[in-house]
Amino acid sequence: MASHRRPARVTVLTAAAAATAAASLGAVPASADPGPGDSAATRATVDRLFEEAEKATEGYNKADEKTDALRRTVSRAQDGLARGQDRINHMRGALGSVAGAQYRSGGIDPALALLLSSDPDSYLERASALDRVTARQGVALGELRREQRRLNQKRDEARTALAELERSRADVARHKRAVERKLAEARRILASLTVAERADYDRASRSGGRAEELPPLADLAPGSSRASAAVIAARSAIGKPYVWGATGPSGFDCSGLMVWSYRQAGISLPRTSQGQRHAGRQVPLSQAQPGDLVTYRGDASHVGIYAGNGQVIHAPYPGARVRYDPVNMMSNVTVTRV
Repeated sequence: MASHRRPARVTVLTAAAAATAAASLGAVPASADPGPGDSAATRATVDRLFEEAEKATEGYNKADEKTDALRRTVSRAQDGLARGQDRINHMRGALGSVAGAQYRSGGIDPALALLLSSDPDSYLERASALDRVTARQGVALGELRREQRRLNQKRDEARTALAELERSRADVARHKRAVERKLAEARRILASLTVAERADYDRASRSGGRAEELPPLADLAPGSSRASAAVIAARSAIGKPYVWGATGPSGFDCSGLMVWSYRQAGISLPRTSQGQRHAGRQVPLSQAQPGDLVTYRGDASHVGIYAGNGQVIHAPYPGARVRYDPVNMMSNVTVTRV
């Protein structure tokens, strides 16, 4: 989201912007709105807001990814509970059948039943069989108790996962509000500019962005057809709009573009740029090859894909489109080979 320029020191922000920043992630001290003609301060302010929005977007993506995983965990736990309850119901039914048969036999004392029996030998055979049934019944009863304990443990685990799911959903909503506040403030400042000031901002914010002397597609990444396929996919997304939280194909945020590009190459990447920084082996920038992931800033809150010739393809920030920029456009560059 944030532009690749080294931002000027911010000295201007409204009190309203201060409240917004303080209430959301990565807040910074407040200052006042840029004054008329103060284009450098305007760029710095908007760039900072875009950068903070991008960090909040990555927080949103991470919480959303966690929510999806927890949702699957809860679903599996509920399925397991249903199966466990079915097993217990079946075991109870079997035990109930034996108990019912014993009840219907009158529950006569075995010694007395032997005395009253007209065929003692036959009765002894039946009594021996009953002893075996009773022994099996005892084993089944023990298994029923163990199964009930397992089911209770699963219920506790499901309750814990469900509570964590609700907390994760709240995190998603919190990050979403932070992103929307930052972007609304940036749009408000941009809307206050004159036509000439906006043109000046656009020129400064969209420097670069053109692919010059890029390597032929066939020579993108020797020895890695998947990396080549990912770069080709990223190239096909040039000009698509930045849409925060999106993974294509009509719009992307920075990490979403990487997820989509590598998905076209048959590779699944983590959803966040922080996860993508550690999705493979890190190599020096001097050894970067097309298809390598390039993350920026100490917190890895922005990511692009190396396209060759010292350039990356990335989704820069809201209002901009997927484009080329110099690989060293931001600080703390880390190159990861997937």
